[in-house]
Amino acid sequence: MAKPEVNDLLNAGVHFGHLTRKWNPNMAPYIYMERNGIHIINLYKTAAKIEETNEALKKIAASGRKILFVATKKQAKDIVAEKAKAVNMPYITERWPGGMLTNFVTIRKAVKKMGAIDRMKKDGTFETLSKKERLQVDRLRAKLEKNLGSITDMTRLPGALFIVDTTREHIAVKEAQKLKIPIFAMVDTNSDPRDVDFVIPSNDDASKSIDKILGLVTGALAEGLKERQSEKEGTNASDAKEMEAAAKKAETADTAVEAAPQAETPAVAEEKAPEAPTKDIQEEKKD
Repeated sequence: MAKPEVNDLLNAGVHFGHLTRKWNPNMAPYIYMERNGIHIINLYKTAAKIEETNEALKKIAASGRKILFVATKKQAKDIVAEKAKAVNMPYITERWPGGMLTNFVTIRKAVKKMGAIDRMKKDGTFETLSKKERLQVDRLRAKLEKNLGSITDMTRLPGALFIVDTTREHIAVKEAQKLKIPIFAMVDTNSDPRDVDFVIPSNDDASKSIDKILGLVTGALAEGLKERQSEKEGTNASDAKEMEAAAKKAETADTAVEAAPQAETPAVAEEKAPEAPTKDIQEEKKD
């Protein structure tokens, strides 16, 4: 797992916070100084928090759970989509659908509706509709794809959320808190770190900063997924060896049974039929 270097974070502009008049006092422990009316984030603390976050995310990925990435701000959405796709994780980069977590069953129904429309197009049912109905179905499919297409493979609630800008994504934060889903987030000096389980104090407005942090985070996820794959392969290999050993054992037992001498069954003495009466006895009977 690549360790975050303070110089790399500095070059990416991770240390730039918001204007001092917009700060959240709860971010004070992570602020190094003030310069030209802007708070400067302590990058040594940022690096330590990234390591802590990566370790936790790696464990979640290795357990097989999904991490849902959330970022709807313009400068973050493309970066988040690219990085999340690279590690096969779901993401929300358009409007956060209300009830995404707390009403997950309804969201899954909407996702299944996309699959139903796709099946209609494959089996020819779509062509039997009128031109107006086809247009309406296409519009619905496009809308669902835009808002929910990235979570098609998320069949259950995620193991954690990774959020860029918790102030903007406050609804997602509230839903995750209600369901006790761990929250990982890039937290700027204008946000409240108390809402987050794993805080990464960093500049959440600059695309270069977002790209740097997400690159480190998804790298840890990739390692967790790789470990899970290795464990699966190891388990399959051990199962195969056990089955092979059992088969050989059974084969050896069968061979031993075939080679063993067959026990002889005691011959049953055949009962002799009574002999016919002799000629003399027959003559006596006649007399």
